[in-house]
Amino acid sequence: MLYKEPAPIKDRENPFESMMSRFNIAAEVLGLDEETYNVLKSPTRQVIVNVPVTMDDGKVRVFEGYRVIHSTILGPSKGGIRYAPDVFLDEVKALAAWMTWKCAVVDIPYGGAKGGIICDPYTMSAGEIERLTRAYTQALVDIFGPDQDIPAPDMGTGPREMAWLMDEYSKTKGSTVHAVVTGKPLVLGGSLGRVEATGRGVMVSAMAAMDKLGMNPSKSTAAIQGFGNVGSWAAKLMAERGVKILGVSDVSGAYWNDNGIDIEDAIEYKNAHNGRLEGYKGAEMMDPDELLTSKVDVIIPAAVEDVITIKNVDKIQARLIVEGANGPTSYKADNIINEKGIMVVPDILANSGGVTVSYFEWVQNRMGFKWTLDRVNERAERIMNESFERVYAASQKYNVPMRIAAYIVAIDKVAMTYKYRGGF
Repeated sequence: MLYKEPAPIKDRENPFESMMSRFNIAAEVLGLDEETYNVLKSPTRQVIVNVPVTMDDGKVRVFEGYRVIHSTILGPSKGGIRYAPDVFLDEVKALAAWMTWKCAVVDIPYGGAKGGIICDPYTMSAGEIERLTRAYTQALVDIFGPDQDIPAPDMGTGPREMAWLMDEYSKTKGSTVHAVVTGKPLVLGGSLGRVEATGRGVMVSAMAAMDKLGMNPSKSTAAIQGFGNVGSWAAKLMAERGVKILGVSDVSGAYWNDNGIDIEDAIEYKNAHNGRLEGYKGAEMMDPDELLTSKVDVIIPAAVEDVITIKNVDKIQARLIVEGANGPTSYKADNIINEKGIMVVPDILANSGGVTVSYFEWVQNRMGFKWTLDRVNERAERIMNESFERVYAASQKYNVPMRIAAYIVAIDKVAMTYKYRGGF
């Protein structure tokens, strides 16, 4: 069952403008020349498609879909496909750009892309979603490809949709093309460790940051907003390392236990109740708006964009923010966070464990050989730790927050690659 994220904030900042604000600061620190700046700031390609789908009642509905390819300088573009009623082009553009920087931060040979369809998958039957996915694939069959553009799941999609996409694409090529998409079911070439990969990367990032701050995990507390795949795995893996998870939230509300929530029990309950914590008795209900400002050492926003804003940032009490979601902190909130001395492990670093293991899946598909779970996890954790150290070193070198340091590392890599490739 797909996890339904909390409803997005309607008066949020434009996500593409937020991304560009941070990009501009990093570009200025690097002294990026005008040509490279102009090449890196804009998407390479923006595709809008109108996809007709026969619904279960026999009527034909036309859905608007997007695919934005931000960059292919480092390699084929990579990025998820989002099914949601509030998908809009600037959001997809921002997510595509974040994927470029995310891949560069963890040093994997992908550019960034993102896709989306304006729909509500939670009100659609499996047959309608399948027909929509196959029609979207047909509309973009010349864009997708294992050496061109490689989709993956995102909000509202999962292994099932990726299986349909792979199958539909393969039909057009006359042979099975496993590597055209990642996040597939294991039986169709998916990778062991992919399901928990993003949450594991959040945990690794949190542990690395806590070490820098001199925080003892066994004496630290955390609150996690969003108890879907990313949030629940981050909670589980952090709890295994001694962190006491006091609060969690999902679309049904927020839950708090002063003695720590039994995360294994909460996950078991969620899985048995349609992916939701509604009615969970292992914690008390609390105001969801107070979760991120609760008295804990670490907060992990792992749901949607723009949940930490100028409206609540003053009230944040945590010493560390680890961003499991894409763009959970608005640009306007950054300065206040920095003034308060809170360390932020930014989204383009903290949640890059997912694209790292997606890369492993693609590599395994190209090799025709599967890795063990231990090998996947060991390599993913090594990459995450090395990436954290690179970003932390850049933050010290340039005396900038971790977010800007991550952009500096990413932009510098893409810019150097662009120049080595000869530019235009």
